[in-house]
Amino acid sequence: MTPEKICVLVFFVLTYILIIALPKYKVWTTLGTAVAITITTMVSGKMNFMDLLTAIDYNVILMLVGIMFTVYFFAESQMPNKLADKMMTKMPNSLMAIITLCIISGVISAFLDNVATVLMLAPIALVICKKLEISPIPVIISVAVSSNLQGAATLVGDTTSVMLGAQANMSFFDFFFMDGKFSIFWAVEIGMLLTIPVLIILFRKYNKKLDYQSEDIKVKTIVPSILLIVNLALLVVSSFIEKKPAITNGIICMVIGIIALIFDSARYKTNAFTSTKKAVDFESIAFLALLFIIIQGVDKVGIIKDISNFFATLGSKNLFLLYTIIVFGSVIISAFIDNIPYVATMLPVIAGLLETLGPQYGTVLYFGLLCGATLGGNLTPFGASANIVGMGILKKEGHAVKVSDFFKIGIPFTLMAVLGGYAFIWLVWSMGV
Repeated sequence: MTPEKICVLVFFVLTYILIIALPKYKVWTTLGTAVAITITTMVSGKMNFMDLLTAIDYNVILMLVGIMFTVYFFAESQMPNKLADKMMTKMPNSLMAIITLCIISGVISAFLDNVATVLMLAPIALVICKKLEISPIPVIISVAVSSNLQGAATLVGDTTSVMLGAQANMSFFDFFFMDGKFSIFWAVEIGMLLTIPVLIILFRKYNKKLDYQSEDIKVKTIVPSILLIVNLALLVVSSFIEKKPAITNGIICMVIGIIALIFDSARYKTNAFTSTKKAVDFESIAFLALLFIIIQGVDKVGIIKDISNFFATLGSKNLFLLYTIIVFGSVIISAFIDNIPYVATMLPVIAGLLETLGPQYGTVLYFGLLCGATLGGNLTPFGASANIVGMGILKKEGHAVKVSDFFKIGIPFTLMAVLGGYAFIWLVWSMGV
């Protein structure tokens, strides 16, 4: 192992230890690590200034900022309160209200970016928690992990799904049925069904009958709600456009967000600068951007590729062992490393393995990779962008979230979802090959 690889690995491991131990200083921790890794990789010639500029996923950052604007004005319009009020009148108990919210989060995330889903549902979740007089911490966490779970369900649900579709030449409908068999969508849905008992157990103390009286809530304006719906529709439509610029979704969200800002400033004579400070969670944005730089350094020195090759060598002679290693190894790695560069590295590794094993084994291994890499982010509060944003929302609302709070939900939720998908994929796609 080269000196620069050892240095980057040490910095990387130390970063996550400090994030867990000192969550209040996570931005400063990641900033220090990003600087240290950047210097190390540049001195060793593994990364240059252009790599540094392109390390950050500007599409994700622009999406985040744009939707934060729209969702902020959506919340200010009182529409979340109105929707929460309507939802509460239909629920027999508080437990069912929480479970329904998580299911809705998952359904939307199968067709829309996970982060966007969390940002849209968080205001409603916060209002419901306030009405129920319960802590929003476990509820927001559950909404976030539910959204992340469904990212692998469809071709448009997550970037990793798009990457797999391109590698395996899969269409949108191939995610539902392919070669006469149930496809990855059903593996994810089985995982989702298995997580419902987990959520019921976790929220069992909230299983109280609701004695709720509907309130007469006046919505100030429906414009932010319309903009949010337009944003959703444009993101879904853009997902079907081939060879579009990588920054397309980010531009869509930013344009809609700016329109919302202009509308609010013009109608209510508000200060745009003040609204921006209230709407945008700059700490979460900075943390996510710095993580992109750190992961770029980890990737550039070859650590992700080494891990991928290790998987391939360890189980290359036994399909079941290889499949198991890919699924659960991906879960562990994706809990700490962004799954996009990891999946991008693993796809050609699997393609190379198929030259020896035979192309008939491709689907089971590709689906196993997607299952493990997508769901693995739910193990930790920093393993997926949706989780990071969820934690940011809670902090902005004045709620201190411990890493242990996330583990209580993320670990059992992830294990049940992965085990369900793991068993389904193997049973359906390994037989007869």
